[in-house]
Amino acid sequence: MPRTTGRVNRGPAAAAGNRRAILAAARRLFAERGYHVPLSAIAQEAGTGQGVLYRHFPTRLDLARAVFETHFEELTAIAQDEAPDAFVRLWSRLLDLVVEESAFVEMVVDARRSMPDYDGGHQLRLLVEATLSRAQRAGLVPATTTTADVLLAVRMAYGIVATSEGGEDLRALVDGVLPITPA
Repeated sequence: MPRTTGRVNRGPAAAAGNRRAILAAARRLFAERGYHVPLSAIAQEAGTGQGVLYRHFPTRLDLARAVFETHFEELTAIAQDEAPDAFVRLWSRLLDLVVEESAFVEMVVDARRSMPDYDGGHQLRLLVEATLSRAQRAGLVPATTTTADVLLAVRMAYGIVATSEGGEDLRALVDGVLPITPA
């Protein structure tokens, strides 16, 4: 008689649940351990095998893009608000993401290197451009601030996070990289 492990293979019926579990595990582990956390750790955390993970997400970048797609959706929703303070809210949320999930920035950098057609950087540029001039007209951001300045400030904030030695209030440190008047 064959031995069983007690686990029942539900096959295709488990696919959606497995995908959700993998995404939730990846989101947690990317936040805790960074973008280069072993994929085997993500599969284990999700309660699946690595084969299941790779069936859903053939590469680390595929997984990261799925995890962080909601971030671009959230940033887009903020940028679509016509209020003058939309840029301030967009900037604040970008800083939150850099501090809380530096893996988000690492994913964008990796995508730029390995996928020449990846448009995450361009997408972010468009979101900044859509909101910056309104904030400037409202006096929330200096009129001399350019989109390039904002994107450089994101990179500077990431540098602060990536080189932190622990125990620092990272949000307070990154708040000063771009002069903005709170709305």
